[in-house]
Amino acid sequence: MSAQAKPTISMKAVLLSLLVLIINIGVHGLIFLFFRDSTLNPLLTAIFAVLWGVVGVYQIYYSFNWAVEQYPEHIRRKILPFVFVGPATLVLGWLLILPALRTLYLSFFNASSDKFVGLANYAAIFTDRLLATALRNNLLWVFVGTLACVSLGLLIAILADRSSYEKIAKSIIFMPMAISFVAAGVIWKFVYYYQPGDEQIGILNAIVTFFGGEPQAWTSMLQPWNNFFLIIILIWMQTGFAMVIFSAAIKGVPEDILEAARVDGAGEVKIFFGIMIPYISTTILTVTTTIIVFTLKIFDVVMVMTGGQYDTEVVATQFYRQFFMYRNFGYGSTLAIVLLIAVLPVIIINLRQFRKQGGF
Repeated sequence: MSAQAKPTISMKAVLLSLLVLIINIGVHGLIFLFFRDSTLNPLLTAIFAVLWGVVGVYQIYYSFNWAVEQYPEHIRRKILPFVFVGPATLVLGWLLILPALRTLYLSFFNASSDKFVGLANYAAIFTDRLLATALRNNLLWVFVGTLACVSLGLLIAILADRSSYEKIAKSIIFMPMAISFVAAGVIWKFVYYYQPGDEQIGILNAIVTFFGGEPQAWTSMLQPWNNFFLIIILIWMQTGFAMVIFSAAIKGVPEDILEAARVDGAGEVKIFFGIMIPYISTTILTVTTTIIVFTLKIFDVVMVMTGGQYDTEVVATQFYRQFFMYRNFGYGSTLAIVLLIAVLPVIIINLRQFRKQGGF
């Protein structure tokens, strides 16, 4: 008996799909124009915009899903995933890929973007003393910040899992993750605050003067050590992230392997380096690359604490200064592309590692 032929796509299903697409574009386009030209109270506009976002997204997915259901089974299985992934991909392309391409285009022009200068901006970057300082500081953030976050996160995860106060300890360590980098910068600005005289309101200087020491301008005058004081803020915030991920990975280590090692006479240090570390090595790599991305594009902490002064400049603050303050669009765009190029390899490594772990 010959195999049954697969049903063909009907013209009705194709026309329905086109009709659904046209209706969605028309309806949501008109709603967008309404909001763009609206004279309503700003609060009402915000409320209606949120409702449109929630109801509109549901309606788009529901209508496209209904249109795909009109196709034969073998076609429907192939198209349906794109219904759910497609809109998000288009939005990401619009908000991420197109701006990146435009930034790359602007990097080949002069400050006012009206004259093509080729690779002149890229050549200028590597002869700029300020950028050399920014690159040096970024490398400092990457090596010191990442190493400290990963090491402390792993150590705390091991110790907390063996403690009777595991939940409380993890909650306290993880708490800074709930704070934005800007808010963390404001908090630590008061910690490092310095003023001449014996009366100090900064916590760190108050402790120093209490024990008879001299107050210090921790983030300004103590160069280049001021960069390390800024990196402490990153460590304070990201150690909790590393701890939580490592703790989950450690709990996944089979208990029978650990018990067998203990029966064979292995000590806890040997178990840690010989069993736990190899078992969670992929997790360590993922956490490390994630924190490296954070450190490469660090901006908020430096901007709030020092504004990039006192040799604390990083690439992101230099980009902000050139593009938004000096209005040098060509040079600023070039710095953004350099930062993107620096981050891309780390992201690719992270994605490959995620794929090996079965993420997608």
